[in-house]
Amino acid sequence: MAKNNNRKNKTLIIIIILFLLFITALISAGIISLFALGSDTEGFGNVALIPIKGAITTDSVSGMFSSEVSDSSEIVSMIEKADSNPSIRAMIFEINSPGGSPVATDEIASAIKKTNKTTVAWIRAYGASGAYWIASSCDYIVANKMSITGSVGVISSYLEFAEFIENYNVTYRRLVSGSYKDIGDPFRELSEPEEIILQNKMDKIHEFFIDEVVKNRNLTQAQKDEISSGIFYLGIEAKELNLVDELGDKDSAVKYIKEKENISVKLVSYKTKKSFLQLLNELSNEQAFFMGRGISFMPYMNFGRQYSLE
Repeated sequence: MAKNNNRKNKTLIIIIILFLLFITALISAGIISLFALGSDTEGFGNVALIPIKGAITTDSVSGMFSSEVSDSSEIVSMIEKADSNPSIRAMIFEINSPGGSPVATDEIASAIKKTNKTTVAWIRAYGASGAYWIASSCDYIVANKMSITGSVGVISSYLEFAEFIENYNVTYRRLVSGSYKDIGDPFRELSEPEEIILQNKMDKIHEFFIDEVVKNRNLTQAQKDEISSGIFYLGIEAKELNLVDELGDKDSAVKYIKEKENISVKLVSYKTKKSFLQLLNELSNEQAFFMGRGISFMPYMNFGRQYSLE
């Protein structure tokens, strides 16, 4: 009888703890939502400050403690809202990103080009690859002299487990319809024709990337040849190659807009607006993640063929 009572008490305690965790998450989401709901801007001003931080993707990563990413749909939405706001005279893009998806990058760069307002890219620590493509679409680029800038290239690498499987006597059954359907499958060796196909795809993306940067920055043939290697530059080196217009910081970007637009600049920060339910869902997901992490951990592996401007 005593053992049964102990089990009931333990079960009751567990239920109470889980209930308290849920209530805590609910209250936290409610408090955070007071600052996140309503407007997707912080204050009022005449120059929009739009952040582009972390990997540039076409989808946001859910979770308050997930790695920071820039969702192209959200960034484009901010640009369009700032562009349609008559009180906004210019936009500063705070860039701190190593690059990301070619599609996401192109979406943001295209949105910047469509606006008729003055646009300035402010590169902090990183403005490489896809992030630099976005910066090059702006009217003016300011970069820290020690920032990582440029790296105009494409990467699509992956781990291959074919020899590992063979060494451990694991049988891999290949069932496909279409000889190239599973091109890049990590469980078998990449054939020479397949490697040529993949390289051609990357070369096409690289060519488009290079052409856009050359056109945006009005580069010479010599400058084009120089950056085509995919090498990254420090901000001070990028300035010599005409990849950036000025070495400086946020104040430098503000000063440029002040002189160009002849206005007293007041920055307004644009941010992603999240609903109460989204915040609650993220808090719940993170709580479950950290609870499960204490039990087991399995690294996520994405075997899909992807190209990245990084």
